Amino acid sequence: MAVVLLFAQAREAAGTSSVEVAADTVAGAVAHLGERFGPALAEIVAASRIWCNGEPVEGHTPIGAGDEVAVLPPVSGG
Repeated sequence: MAVVLLFAQAREAAGTSSVEVAADTVAGAVAHLGERFGPALAEIVAASRIWCNGEPVEGHTPIGAGDEVAVLPPVSGG
């Protein structure tokens, strides 16, 4: 299984900083997050950058056991 690491608002919406997912692609992992944690997290993830093993990726990117998928929400400040 791949591990999805959640940061900032994504971590707060899910109530956890990491989740193991059984998915073949980044898009599958992202879909799992929405199904498991609901529309609030799905909305945050949709606006986030997604990285896998330290590299920016697209939804079609394959993932597998031992991969780390990071959800990096946009940063706002004032």
